[in-house]
Amino acid sequence: MSNPIADPGHGHSPAAWTAVVIMLLGFSVGTTAFFLDIPVVVWVGVALILIGAIAGWVLSKAGYGAKGPKYQPKAH
Repeated sequence: MSNPIADPGHGHSPAAWTAVVIMLLGFSVGTTAFFLDIPVVVWVGVALILIGAIAGWVLSKAGYGAKGPKYQPKAH
């Protein structure tokens, strides 16, 4: 019997981890700067979030995504 809802494999690749770490850093920087009322650094945090999304997309297209040829899943 086949599983109709198959795991797409998202979130377990170098592309996903890189994107999430960069975007989490951007969110943390932006939130801290917002709390400390430093608008320029808030925008740096926003830019880091966008850079993280772009980095994840680029790495995915380069083959480091969940279905990419350069990704090798680890056995659990």
